[in-house]
Amino acid sequence: MPLSLSHGRSLDVTGYGIAQEDLPPYSQGPIDLRVFFPESRRGLPLELEIGSGKGTFLIQQATTESGQAVNFLGLEYARAFWKYAADRARRHQLPNVRLVHAEASYFLRNYCSGHVFHRIHIYFPDPWPKKRHQKRRLIQAPFLRELHRLLRPPGQTGDAQVRIATDHGDYHQWMLEHAAQVADLYEMLPFENPESAQPGELVGTNFERKYRREGRPFHALILRRRG
Repeated sequence: MPLSLSHGRSLDVTGYGIAQEDLPPYSQGPIDLRVFFPESRRGLPLELEIGSGKGTFLIQQATTESGQAVNFLGLEYARAFWKYAADRARRHQLPNVRLVHAEASYFLRNYCSGHVFHRIHIYFPDPWPKKRHQKRRLIQAPFLRELHRLLRPPGQTGDAQVRIATDHGDYHQWMLEHAAQVADLYEMLPFENPESAQPGELVGTNFERKYRREGRPFHALILRRRG
């Protein structure tokens, strides 16, 4: 039985959710991501969150003073979470948030042109803790190279960054090792909490709040794109 988060309530993604089946054939090449947003906002910087879950970070950050001057695109592969997050953005009437139901690597490789994102957020990706599954981990050197292609060069809209957080110590060490492999592309910086994080929070996602109650440690870093 498919996962549902609606709790008996009808979820409406109209205007806020883009389903994978509604995307044009990937063979047509990259699409203009700005068309997902109102025409009056299409000149604003665009930030991406990979793995938006219930949309908590996007909803919170989009309503901050700095967030209102940015458009946010969320990618979520789990259809139930995508529908919930898109419906949530609709209920909040957020013109600067859109959610795409698609697998991240597939979408970024086939639908995104270069130098399109100002920042990329990846918070609490699946750690795949078993050694035989670690090849499935999202954060790997080739993927970081792909993200470098998508980030805007420094100076156009300030620092272009990949912002990452995890609760898994072994995955964090893995991230550091793979980031070291692309040190020619990124400078590693200490993590800075987003404006929407509450006191005592790192980012403020649903996963973080759950893991914080369990007493888990957190690890985070910023990779700033080099020119």
